[in-house]
Amino acid sequence: MKEIAIFDSTLRDGAQGEGISFSVADKIRIALTLDELGIPFIEAGNPGSNAKDLEFFKEASKLELKKSMLVAFGATRRANTNVCDDANLNALLTANTKAVAIFGKSWDFHVTDIIKTTLEENINMISDTIKYLKSKGKIVIYDAEHFFDGYKNNMEYALRTLKAASDAGADYITLCDTNGGAFPDEVFEISRTVCKLIGGNIGIHAHEDAGMAISNSIMAVFAGCNMVQGTFVGFGERCGNANLSAIISNLQLKKNYHCIDDLSKLTSYANKICEISNVQLNEKLPYVGKSAFAHKAGMHIDGVLKNSESFEHVSPSAVGNDRRFLVSEVAGRSTVVEKICRFVPNVDKNDPVISEIISRIKELEYLGYQFEGADASFELLVRKIMGTYKSSFVLDKFKIITEDRLGAKGHSASAIIKINVDGKEEIKASEGEGPVNALDTALRNALEVFYPKLKDVRLTDYKVRVLEPKEATAANVRVLIESSDGVDSWSTVGVSNDIIEASWQALVDSLEYKIIKDYEGGN
Repeated sequence: MKEIAIFDSTLRDGAQGEGISFSVADKIRIALTLDELGIPFIEAGNPGSNAKDLEFFKEASKLELKKSMLVAFGATRRANTNVCDDANLNALLTANTKAVAIFGKSWDFHVTDIIKTTLEENINMISDTIKYLKSKGKIVIYDAEHFFDGYKNNMEYALRTLKAASDAGADYITLCDTNGGAFPDEVFEISRTVCKLIGGNIGIHAHEDAGMAISNSIMAVFAGCNMVQGTFVGFGERCGNANLSAIISNLQLKKNYHCIDDLSKLTSYANKICEISNVQLNEKLPYVGKSAFAHKAGMHIDGVLKNSESFEHVSPSAVGNDRRFLVSEVAGRSTVVEKICRFVPNVDKNDPVISEIISRIKELEYLGYQFEGADASFELLVRKIMGTYKSSFVLDKFKIITEDRLGAKGHSASAIIKINVDGKEEIKASEGEGPVNALDTALRNALEVFYPKLKDVRLTDYKVRVLEPKEATAANVRVLIESSDGVDSWSTVGVSNDIIEASWQALVDSLEYKIIKDYEGGN
């Protein structure tokens, strides 16, 4: 089994993605998560570019990583500058990491037209920088920026830059498809040429601009590369970087390469990284996405129940994911029974209650409910019909006040709520960004008095769909809420012609599901 060095750049390249903003604390938590997963190299930032990265490396020096090595990132020395006097390189050394990643130019166009120096000086910049960092005892990963474009434009010069890096002592040389426009066949042929002519440890760094980052990374490995750079769930500038969770799964499960020790952690750690990053994991991601092993068509479900290989290319458990059968008005009895068995084991498929559940699902979906994307609401519905549901609280009343301050920033609504739990009353008031947020906060504050674990829950997604647009503002709306406690996530649904009422239904289901799971031994 051939070893592939995985190089994760979530904290550096991933941080450049739209909508991503890591605090120092976020970066520490992600670094620890990647270490637990066993990622060998964690590229953690550019200490020469901003104060936040400098602070991170100062804090990270206190970490005791078990499996990973932090990597500081920087550029080759500036043109016509003594390497010892280069401010960015000196800042790079203050990170005190065992390994450093340095990017340099391999495309002659970038040398002459972007950094505006000579082709020979660029060679010297690469060589001087790597020799200097090696003299400081560093493991050096050299990133050949724009390599594939440079190779196609001027093959001889692009290879010269790699030869300079190799001769200077670079431990790894990474071929970068910086613009993300290369095709897999090109990447394979060019990478194979480099592996033959340059030798040593060769890596691949692909971007997703043409939708080929995963394919390009894998083809480079087939050509002889033994390092893959990317970000764990594909964060990155523009369309993102190569998605490592898919690359690792493909190489290790299907092609007998070794990337990490335990693939069963992939899905939970992908969710954890997204949770820390304050973004929702893309449900369509291969292997780790919520929809990766979701089945809706009756024929597919029947096939999977008989033999999972009929409609699944790998077992979901191999990557720590779960098989999901989506419940809808077209679902058959087998689908519903399989779903129910997850929280009511050994249910009899011939029990009359199954017919009652299917009938009720069809009635509710006719009204606009959608249970295929709301597993938690489905479970609560089943518990109610089967008589195993006990309400966690009783709402006495709530009041919402909205305020329009004509563009002024700050809270725009407040909510007062009174609930009763086993005869004990609790009244809470809260402000929020709109009535639903205010109601959500007030409800949580009241329930946390009785159920402290609800403090871990937060809404990760909130969707509203108008069901009958022709009815305009009187139309029914469907609210879908995604919630998470940092480990698990679940979805709930509410429907009403009042958006607050629909939101209330989904909010209550979300919190009651968490209460049942944590306080009543639910699954």
